[in-house]
Amino acid sequence: MTNLLKSITTPVALVAAILASGSVQSATEVTAEQIISKAELAAYYAGKDGKTQARMMIIDEQERRQVRQFTILRKDVEDGGDQKMLVFFSRPADVSGMVFRVEKHNDVSTDDDRWLYLPGLDLVKRISAGDKRTSFVGSHFFYEDVSGRSTKVDSFELLEQTEQRYTLKATPKVANDVEFSYYKIQIDKSSYLPMVIEFYDASNTLYRKVETLETENISGYVTVTKSKISDVKTGGYTLMEFRNISYDIGLPDSIFTERSLRTPPIEWLRR
Repeated sequence: MTNLLKSITTPVALVAAILASGSVQSATEVTAEQIISKAELAAYYAGKDGKTQARMMIIDEQERRQVRQFTILRKDVEDGGDQKMLVFFSRPADVSGMVFRVEKHNDVSTDDDRWLYLPGLDLVKRISAGDKRTSFVGSHFFYEDVSGRSTKVDSFELLEQTEQRYTLKATPKVANDVEFSYYKIQIDKSSYLPMVIEFYDASNTLYRKVETLETENISGYVTVTKSKISDVKTGGYTLMEFRNISYDIGLPDSIFTERSLRTPPIEWLRR
């Protein structure tokens, strides 16, 4: 989706970078923009399309637990660009039949389109741009985490690198658009997957943390199979596990429409 997808989550890096021009640079010469571009592709654009089943465990500060299960269907319009996504909830009973739909846009001036279908009310609710960084179905994930935050809305700086990871600092270009002041992201050099993302507020206090806990090579793509998002201040967190992941399955454009909110594409969900 996960995000839920595949996430929502984010891993990155390689010891040496081969640029689009075909020239080879040493690790010390690679730029923050090149690193984060490769990370975005690795985390959110594996294959031309994909399907995964996800299980979300939400644990609050009092250790109370809730579970969400859903299936994610995703199709790219172009690598690093527009993307379509559907998230179909199956468990528990109070969310069964709920569907989250996303149309991700490459144009930095255009917000992603997001809708949530509530079967009990037979209502399609549009998620406003102002709500993109609010809780996704009661979890510690935000709506924006599911499809991924566009790398074009932040400015990146390479802080340091080790043999295994790059560490970048990201600062939002429009400060009033988000609740954080900046975030730091650690990107794995061998997979270009983000391994740790830490969000800081205006007082430089860490308040939110995203971690990649497990990965697996699936059809040639290193893929996040388990991730965690923590509310550092309260101690609550959400675990996300992905299974039955498949890529390049030939999803048709016709299923990524409003019609699928009320009439899910069962043939694709059961494959």
